[in-house]
Amino acid sequence: MYFEMGILYIIPTPVGNMEDMTLRAIRLLREADLVLAEDTRTSGKLLKHFDIKNHLMSHHKFNEHGTSAGIVERLRAGQTVALISDAGTPGISDPGFYLVREAVAAGVEVQTLPGATAFVPALVSSGLPCDRFCFEGFLPQKKGRQTRLESLREERRTMVFYESPYRVLKTLQQFAEVFGQDRPVSCCREISKIHEESVRGTLAEVIAHFKEHEPKGEFVIVLGGAEKESKEKCKEE
Repeated sequence: MYFEMGILYIIPTPVGNMEDMTLRAIRLLREADLVLAEDTRTSGKLLKHFDIKNHLMSHHKFNEHGTSAGIVERLRAGQTVALISDAGTPGISDPGFYLVREAVAAGVEVQTLPGATAFVPALVSSGLPCDRFCFEGFLPQKKGRQTRLESLREERRTMVFYESPYRVLKTLQQFAEVFGQDRPVSCCREISKIHEESVRGTLAEVIAHFKEHEPKGEFVIVLGGAEKESKEKCKEE
């Protein structure tokens, strides 16, 4: 018996405001045979908000190596599967890459919907060049952190990082040590939520701000790249 393969849909979900959910995303979540969720409790609230009554299955970084093979078999048998994360686009600092790779290797069609992700609005709102940039996501917390920062010292593109509110100040201070206190930066928090805010200035100025105002909410840090002249000046000296 021949079965037409199903499709794996990668579906972005709002990073804050529920109105950022697309009509197509809602329709596909309703039509899917199975919805994979990073946290079924968080995603359950989202689905309930849009009156989506569908089977949820837990799929996250701690179990994806064990569950992906079975999911691919479902897809090969003709089922439609939708993958969502707690917020934003799966695969962007969230689980998703491994399943997509396995599905592609098995010849399954993968479609990713355009939609919410935190770093794009933070980058565009920063006032820093966004025609070319590099996305670094979360830096290593301990091992390899300093090495990663040193490797970016002469990066001329705008750099984008994710950070928790508990480490924002420490991270900015590390940036100042590596990149210099005058490097321009924009810290955007609570994107698309009621208290969305961007704090812009030099690293020294933004560090001073967060010493007086406790960082709250999830952060996207957009850091200006090295100026071309910096290399040339070093050579002359």
